[in-house]
Amino acid sequence: MGIEIVVEGEDGTKIASAEDPRNILHRVLPRHDDPTYQCLNRIDWYGDTTFNRYQIPVVKQELQRLSQNVRELDALTLIKRIRTLAEQSEAEPHLYLKFYGD
Repeated sequence: MGIEIVVEGEDGTKIASAEDPRNILHRVLPRHDDPTYQCLNRIDWYGDTTFNRYQIPVVKQELQRLSQNVRELDALTLIKRIRTLAEQSEAEPHLYLKFYGD
């Protein structure tokens, strides 16, 4: 089972989501010790990671950088879907982008 990416309200209500059952993100996201990233390198593969709307602009920039270095169609599609979820979570207060690990 891979990571699930969710847009949630502050009460935990799921608004939209995407799944990564093939663990594509394990191959494309930066390592936790990569100092050139501020957010995507903090995703906890086995726990949960939450980004608020003030962190989302950085997440979107990092997703854009990531997509420039990825050639796999499946990976690009997933990154694009995560970017859409990030934009959705940024649109209103009290929405969060969450990554649920294994």
